Amino acid sequence: MIIGACTIKLIIYESNSLKDKRHVIKSIIGKIQSRFNVSIAEIDLNDSWQSSIIGFACVTNDTTHANQIVNNVLKFIDGDSRVEIIDYNIEIL
Repeated sequence: MIIGACTIKLIIYESNSLKDKRHVIKSIIGKIQSRFNVSIAEIDLNDSWQSSIIGFACVTNDTTHANQIVNNVLKFIDGDSRVEIIDYNIEIL
């Protein structure tokens, strides 16, 4: 069993309140869950209205496949104009 995990620190540009932030983050998380079938959640900076840390993980039987999924999710988030990826950490276990 191979686990691909990633944490991503984001800046949310369109956010002027926690409500705006929740709207953007929930939208991104929902799209990623349905498109890539990964487990994903906001894991830190819950009270900060312009930044967020989200984490996601996938389980597979191939290291290459885990790497592909993680990279595809990162590309998807990077393509969203509402947020910018500041930092990320990938772990393949």
